[in-house]
This record gives sequence, C-alpha cells and structure tokens, in this order.
Amino acid sequence: MKVLVTGGTGFVGSHVVRAIQDAGHDVRALVRKGSVHGAERAEGDMTDSESLRRAAQGVDAVVHLVAIRQGKEEQFQRVMVDGTRDLLAAARGAGVGRFVHMSALGTSQETQDLVPYYRAKWLQEELVRESGLEHVIFRPSFVFGRDGGILPTFRTLAKVAPVTPIVGSGKQRIQPIWVEDVARYFAQALDKPEAANRTFELGGPDVVTWNELWTRLKRALGVRRPSMHVPMAFMRVNALVTERLPGEIPLTRDLLKMLEHGDNVLTNTDAVETFGTPLVPLDEQLRRAA
Repeated sequence: MKVLVTGGTGFVGSHVVRAIQDAGHDVRALVRKGSVHGAERAEGDMTDSESLRRAAQGVDAVVHLVAIRQGKEEQFQRVMVDGTRDLLAAARGAGVGRFVHMSALGTSQETQDLVPYYRAKWLQEELVRESGLEHVIFRPSFVFGRDGGILPTFRTLAKVAPVTPIVGSGKQRIQPIWVEDVARYFAQALDKPEAANRTFELGGPDVVTWNELWTRLKRALGVRRPSMHVPMAFMRVNALVTERLPGEIPLTRDLLKMLEHGDNVLTNTDAVETFGTPLVPLDEQLRRAA
C-alpha cells in the first residue's frame, strides 16, 4: 500500500511515518521543503490545491495530520478547513481507498465556538464525514514524547524553574498518550475493517490531574522544587504578551480557554477495544522523557 502523509515532518508526523513504514507500507510525504527519511517526496502544501491533486495520484490511502495551533481566523480557515476540503477532493479524484484524519480530543459541536482551533477541527471532521470516502478520525489527548510536543517544555520548567507554575487550581484532569502509541493507531487504521467510518478518542492508560502530573514528572526527574498555583487571570495577561512573539508559543489565550473549559479525558474505550494497541503508562512516559 502507498500512503500519502501530510504533516509528516512534524513531531507526531515523523513517528506516524515510521510506524506506517514499519507496517510494510510505502510513504509519500507532502513537504514544502526538505524531505522525510525513507519516504517519497511530494512538494506542495495545504494552500495549493494543484499540489494536493498531484500528491494524491497513485496512492491507496491518505493520512492527514496538518494543523496550526495559533494564528488569525483566516489562517485556520485557509490551512485547515479549505486545505482539508481540497485534499479530500484530490483523494476522491485519485480513487483513494481510506482517509485517516487527526483531530483533537475536546473537539465537538459544543466546543466549536470556544476557540478557532476547535472550530477548524470540527469543520475538518464534518468535511471528512461528508466526503463519501471511507475514513477514520482520531482525537488524541495531549501527545507526550521526548523529541517534541509540550513535554520537553514541562521537563525544562521542572528542572530549572525555582518554583513550578501550575495554571489555576490544577484539579482538572488529563490523559496523556505516548507519541509512538498514537503512531501505531494511525498505521493500524489504514486497513482495519472494524475502524471504517468511525471516530476514536485516543488517550493513555492513566488519568491524572495537573497537580498529579507535575508531582509524577518531578519524581521521574529526581527534583524536589515546590509548585505554585498561578491564577488564570494572571496567566491570561502573560499570554497576551507571549502569543505576540514569533514562532510556536506554548502559552496562548486560546490554550488557556481550552484548559479552563474542562477535563481532557476520554469518554469511551472504543479505541482500545477496536485496535488492542498496548499503551505506555504515564510513569513510563515520564521516565523515557527524563
């Protein structure tokens, strides 16, 4: 099977590409520049519909990972919504057999007006469901890994900050999943009949509060620095400044809205029951990242 992967050069994407290759499939990666190790290169991006059409020719399946987390409303629309619409059209035109899409835990009709990111993710999901293509939609929780995502930032804070800042009360719950587990889900979804035309929430085996997460992380790192709860209002003032800095900023007002909205945990165990993928426990995730 030949698989087109968008977003294959990113943190999650690089692991997904390796997992697909390990499963015995060939990968064609959509890239603006550079290359993906061991993959065929297709030059283009999500705002160039013609490049998407070329990239989809001759592939059997598409894995769509591209997303942005911050930007103006029109950027979310152009890259995530319009780009996904064009990619689906390219996939239909090429006779692609399955389309596997990465959404995000917390995405729903009820949350689509909370922040532009959730709105774009929800609209993407709707486009995939209405495309007529056989599809699988994944909604991962926080994805942890040593080489990317938010965990390295947490690790640095725990190691160097004299006091660890915890946003708000720290009582809201999360369910982090290890990046290689996410990648295996995507690789399995390419040809698993039971997964067809379904949406799955992805999370690790452990549900913890933010307070518990920081306690476990510092224990894994062997540090004893204290934590301090920072009021959400104060964090919003900080985010107002940091989100205007260049590059990918981990702290934005939209992120705070998502954290404040509620727990980021699974509502069902459908993914585990359907795929049977063994999952890395949280303490082992933190040990690997230490």
